[in-house]
Amino acid sequence: MSVVKHFITESLKKTEIDEFLRNEFERAGYGGVDVAKTPLGTHVVIYAMRPGLVIGRGGETIKELARVLEEKFQLPNPQISVAEIEVPEFNPYVVASRVTSALQRGIHFRRAGFWALRQTMDAGALGAEIVISGKLRTERARFEKFRAGYLPKSGEPPLKYLRTAEVHVQLKVGILGVKVKILPPDAQFPDKVEILENVPKTEEPKPPEEIKAEVQEPLEKVPEKTVEEKVEEKKVEDKPAEKPQEKPAEPPKPKKKQEKKPKKAKKEKTPKKTAKEK
Repeated sequence: MSVVKHFITESLKKTEIDEFLRNEFERAGYGGVDVAKTPLGTHVVIYAMRPGLVIGRGGETIKELARVLEEKFQLPNPQISVAEIEVPEFNPYVVASRVTSALQRGIHFRRAGFWALRQTMDAGALGAEIVISGKLRTERARFEKFRAGYLPKSGEPPLKYLRTAEVHVQLKVGILGVKVKILPPDAQFPDKVEILENVPKTEEPKPPEEIKAEVQEPLEKVPEKTVEEKVEEKKVEDKPAEKPQEKPAEPPKPKKKQEKKPKKAKKEKTPKKTAKEK
């Protein structure tokens, strides 16, 4: 088998699995499937609005689905996981299924298209486009396009961020096709430039003359320390800080007893002679 035929058969198999799961889990809000081959088997991720209906009670629906995928579509060792859709308005499968269910109930195609487009844009999408084609009002088939927002058609952003889905519905007049394209709000474009209001101030560059003068100025050489000085500094750093030694308190000196001087003997006073005795 050539490389081209291999990719064609793989794409056809994925399309058949997608159509089978859409019909099987229409009530669960089916939102697409991802099929990836791994060394242990085939990893299948099913997106749905109500994962409980896909899993079933005790995982019975998942087991039955794994058996069908292995027998009918020849998927080796399918490992199925279910992911919940956080914002249904950004999923093109969900939007297309809502439009088809509205057409089946007899709602006019323009009313259904504008209603789905308004819901998608109100959710915050950057752009959306809904195309309804088939026998809308006359016997001749035509298409009606409903578009809003910013929706590029070519380049890297649509290839990387644009989400598309196509669903068909059988009515009395014939088969109608609904094609939905949605650009989510997290898409980034190379032509969108963000302008900063508060720009941080930057220093003005110096003229080349000043730079040359700074380079030409000789740098002052710091005298290198000798080996002996380095060794002494290291010893001082390693030596622990010594605490100042406290001097022992000196004992109090004994007070000298003052010797009492002997009192001098008092001279006896001689009576003075009167003039008569003289």
